[in-house]
Amino acid sequence: MERFVIDGGRRLSGEVKISGAKNSALPIIAASLLTDREVVLENIPRLNDVDTMLQLVKSIGSKINFTNNILHIQTPKLKSFEAPYDIVRKMRASYYVLGPLIARAGRARVSLPGGCAIGPRPIDLHIKGLKALGVRIEVKAGYINAESRHLRGNRVDLQGPKGTSVGATINVMLAATAAKGTTEITSAACEPEVVDVANFLNHLGAKISGQGTHTIIIKGQKPLNRGQRYRIIPDRIEAGTFAVAGAITRGRIRITGCNLEHLTAVLDKFNEIGVVVKVMDDGLLVDGAGRKRATNIFVAPYPGFPTDMQAQFMALLSIIPGTSTIKETIFENRFMQAVELMRMGADITIEGDTAVINGVRKFSGAYVMASDLRASAALVLAGLAAKGRTVVRRIYHLDRGYEKFEVKLRRLGARIRRESE
Repeated sequence: MERFVIDGGRRLSGEVKISGAKNSALPIIAASLLTDREVVLENIPRLNDVDTMLQLVKSIGSKINFTNNILHIQTPKLKSFEAPYDIVRKMRASYYVLGPLIARAGRARVSLPGGCAIGPRPIDLHIKGLKALGVRIEVKAGYINAESRHLRGNRVDLQGPKGTSVGATINVMLAATAAKGTTEITSAACEPEVVDVANFLNHLGAKISGQGTHTIIIKGQKPLNRGQRYRIIPDRIEAGTFAVAGAITRGRIRITGCNLEHLTAVLDKFNEIGVVVKVMDDGLLVDGAGRKRATNIFVAPYPGFPTDMQAQFMALLSIIPGTSTIKETIFENRFMQAVELMRMGADITIEGDTAVINGVRKFSGAYVMASDLRASAALVLAGLAAKGRTVVRRIYHLDRGYEKFEVKLRRLGARIRRESE
């Protein structure tokens, strides 16, 4: 097991280029199973989760060449219909093969997923949506067993108790490409990654419209017979994380290769806090040197403030004078970073789904332990701003979602190194 050792207190400066979006790469790799033609995917990040997804699709029958963030992938025929536990347990997004396997083969056996330990994230909406398309599903002995000889288009409402579901929207969309007739997904997720998957499917020959709204229309046809070269979108969460790195260290960072339209809610919050963000031709410039003020954050589905950014903002707000709040409406138990930040001197109280943050003057270096991907990022950010040395343990979470994280930070002037425990 590895850890980061961080000597904090340095203002970061320089330029960082954003990698491709993990949350686009994973479902798009799974979606490549829908065609027997070669697909070339550009801007695929080198991440542990991507490696896990590639391991999974290879076990199903894909042939892969992955060099310099360009992935060549082709699945001439399926040799398996199963996503086994020993692969799926490593990554929740493994369930994205469910829709493509049903669409192409008429059956699938997928282990119930693993991933970050941030509270229950049931797959009920996935099952509901697929059943509406005529899929027979049985959940037994830790596996989803699905079968359908004749997928049929239908109206599928994906409204859940916590709002829309990105995963369910994508899985139903993937399966519906092979359904007879038209599928209408209502209460669809609007996230940029959903749009990216839909655009990729259209490149393969699908007929999808409405992506980016709460109603998506899929006119089913089979097979998808185009090979295609496609470039995935930049990772908006990585861009937001590096923007916080500039703000929390009172630094000046130029962030390139990001899509500003995907960052509106995050940039609006920086403006409220008092962090200067200048829009550039190729990205943005973050200047964290000025005085900052407390704020309130309400987490919501896109285009609202993203749940994947609340941990990083909790670290930032912890050293801003005044009282701030973060209300988490998407996932339960997603304030697990709070206890570790308190070890570094933060003053945080958790009241149900709301974190109350009383800003302190500074963080002090400490030994802390990461619990999930975004909590890991928050602890690294706090360590960069802290006085003294911080050791972040269990950084394998970070390797699931950030490409060359410490390398990029070192290029900005951070004193951070990876070492074995």
